[in-house]
Amino acid sequence: MIKYELEFPIRSSVKILFNCLSTPSGLSEWFADDVNCNRDIYTFIWGESEQEAKLITLSSNYFVKFRWTDFPENTFFEFRIDVDEITNSVTLKIIDFADDDEEMEEGKALWTSQVNTLMKNLGS
Repeated sequence: MIKYELEFPIRSSVKILFNCLSTPSGLSEWFADDVNCNRDIYTFIWGESEQEAKLITLSSNYFVKFRWTDFPENTFFEFRIDVDEITNSVTLKIIDFADDDEEMEEGKALWTSQVNTLMKNLGS
């Protein structure tokens, strides 16, 4: 498995951004067509397909970490919010895993596309 990270500057308040990354309603605005949650299991729905992820850990207004339930235990995808102490600029960091370089490139392209939708929704 290859671990990779992406960073995106986001013009948004941390609180609003965190809501988009951690709640079913927020995630359904940019990440999936619909998102349902039952305790710590989130069901992401895209058209006719769906995939479940377990919420592993969450730190309010800082990060949220999920693991796809059909992926290996040592993998996850994480949204982390960094705020520059001097400029107060907000950066969204995404950490994810891929099986190989080709899958990693596809993953990076998909995350970039999804985050562009997020930024458009936030007016960022």
